[in-house]
Amino acid sequence: MRKFSSIVIFTLSVYFLQAQVLRKPIAAAGVGLGAYSSTYMDAFSFTANQASLARFNSVAIAVYGEKRFMLNELALYNLAFAIPTHSGNFGFKMSYFGFSQYNETQASLAYGRKLGEKIDVGIQFNYNSIKVAGYGNAFAISAEAGAILHLTDKLNFGIQVNNPAGGKYNKGENEKLPFIYSAGLGYEASSQFFISAEIQKEEDQPVNVNAGLQYKFLPQILAKAGVATATSSYWLGLGIMIKELRVDAIAGYHPQLGITPGLMLIYNFKTMTSREDK
Repeated sequence: MRKFSSIVIFTLSVYFLQAQVLRKPIAAAGVGLGAYSSTYMDAFSFTANQASLARFNSVAIAVYGEKRFMLNELALYNLAFAIPTHSGNFGFKMSYFGFSQYNETQASLAYGRKLGEKIDVGIQFNYNSIKVAGYGNAFAISAEAGAILHLTDKLNFGIQVNNPAGGKYNKGENEKLPFIYSAGLGYEASSQFFISAEIQKEEDQPVNVNAGLQYKFLPQILAKAGVATATSSYWLGLGIMIKELRVDAIAGYHPQLGITPGLMLIYNFKTMTSREDK
């Protein structure tokens, strides 16, 4: 019975994830939409566009976890760091998805910097690994790159490409990473309200639109909501800020598969002293 259940869960995950990048959160599909903002970005923003690293002026760390459709076997965990330096800013990310019989991991190193006051650029390299019980491990190397154009003080536009070289796992030609490209737009209507949308096209999949908004009711409390069109999923979140720490409770809903709860912790260290932009 346990083996049968594992097979059912694995089949479900593969079926659903055909329409979504594996390591993108479901409960917080807009977790990276802050990339298209100079004010609302966080340590996860560079996972949507690496160029967002260029605007960090302090060390930031974020942890995110979700239980997809309330199943332990479909758990996703992400850890991200953003570290500014005098030679550009670096980002590190670790991801884990799955359970003992099937899991995927990814380790990433990203770099971003300014090219003047209006353009930021970034690049990222990933080590991807799959483990299937009874079949062993497979790995693949992939790369991502992004750019963000600051059209005005409130309006930002960005583009990003993921795996343009078409990296493949080492166990057969059918196991490959998809080529993905996206474009996003963010508008900071005020210091309390931000809205953003991202159009994403994955190889052999329909176009997906991630759209979300965030509103601060009080300096310590914010609410956010959004939609992912490819899976007809919706998400809601509530964030509480305690000094440099922010805690977000998030829930996503899929019409057929149900609820996905998620929790995100973000900590921003004190702002660094001014540093020379290069």
